[in-house]
Amino acid sequence: MAGGVPAAQGASLQVFKGTFIHSTDTSPLEMLDPCILGVNGFGKIVFIETVDKEQELSEKWHFKRENVRELQPRDEFFIPGLIDTHIHASQYPNMGACLDLPLLEWLVKYTFPVEAKFKDLKFAEDTYTQVVRRTLKNGTTTACYFATIHTDSSLKLCDVVDRLGQRAFVGKVCMDLNELFPEYKELLSESVSETKRFVAELARREYPLVKPIVTPRFVPSCSAELMQRLGSFVTHNNLHIQSHISESCKEVEVVKKTFSTCKHYSDVYDRHGLLTDKTIMAHGVYLSDQELELFRKNGAAISHCPNSNFSLCSGLFDARNALNHKVNIGLGTDVSGGYSPSILNAVRSAVDVTKILSLRSSNYERLSYQEVFRLATLGGSKALGLDKLIGNFEVGKDFDAILVKTNVPDSPFDVFPDDPQQDIFQKFLFLGDDRNMIEVYVAGKKVVPFLAP
Repeated sequence: MAGGVPAAQGASLQVFKGTFIHSTDTSPLEMLDPCILGVNGFGKIVFIETVDKEQELSEKWHFKRENVRELQPRDEFFIPGLIDTHIHASQYPNMGACLDLPLLEWLVKYTFPVEAKFKDLKFAEDTYTQVVRRTLKNGTTTACYFATIHTDSSLKLCDVVDRLGQRAFVGKVCMDLNELFPEYKELLSESVSETKRFVAELARREYPLVKPIVTPRFVPSCSAELMQRLGSFVTHNNLHIQSHISESCKEVEVVKKTFSTCKHYSDVYDRHGLLTDKTIMAHGVYLSDQELELFRKNGAAISHCPNSNFSLCSGLFDARNALNHKVNIGLGTDVSGGYSPSILNAVRSAVDVTKILSLRSSNYERLSYQEVFRLATLGGSKALGLDKLIGNFEVGKDFDAILVKTNVPDSPFDVFPDDPQQDIFQKFLFLGDDRNMIEVYVAGKKVVPFLAP
């Protein structure tokens, strides 16, 4: 479990000893207890071993035992950073409100008007600072953000993410159709050229943890030519793609009517070069088995957004069926269709969905809470194509992690003397919140608590 060639870096090495809880491909929940883990100056995990190897590791990696951070048994443990595979940073001002309408009506009355405000760079910077701080406090070490159609304010989001130390994909939204709210759309040529400018400028800034993602909003707001040109741009530049698919019945009907020669919703994206192994599509509530097979064949992933699917009365996504089709799935908050910025809320909502689906069929195989935890961490990393870099505690990966403390003042849950470690973890998963996440690390750097400005 150790790896790499040690340098004389005892001073820059961080060493933690205690309980580490994560997922692997073969186990949805693995408890490493007690273990000792080392993080080098580049934020990489260089060893994780059982504590009986401490002396050997100390000699090999040149660290002193008094510099080892020892976690309090039962009171403290590490989990991997949570991964939000779908969140609209620009909808943050509406979070927790405006949830009385179905999707298409909701977009027109609430969402497009608030996104239009982001033409104002000061408003954009202030709002984006709030949302990135909020998600980091809730343990989101990696986020896949939708911004707006405004290139410069979308770049402001990239600036904020870099400054606060989060890992992220950021997308400037592309949409050249919007008959119901015409003040908020682009010209086709503008959408393409501004996307290219966004990608080029972000590359020029060389932010180590912030990457672009091409973002056609969804089929009803994009012309065929726009999608074709974005698909060509993606292909020639090997870029990631995010969008929405099959979120609501009405939306699916609109797409079917508009693209009547296509086999189904997924075929529209596929024909335009937007359904690739670098694509993540949010929702997928009404995807057929045929479409899921296309996702598997192309290597495209799905962001499961259960809170939003409930809140906008869109439907219930069958994650078990998608997993049975070998489709990669992560979890998304989908702020502000979802009313919570916390992936812990997404975990709880996903568990609720699988239980509701089981009521419809006596032989339905529910997702366990352990499997849903895997979706929130390793699953999300796979969905975003980052599983070689993050997602769990393996040597060679970046140390993206949350230090959980159970006995903080006013903790939202209680631990009893006879509670086994797995039950303590389960209580945190279902009852814990940002008060219990006392430290958050991204690529080995402590980003929560926040440094004073």
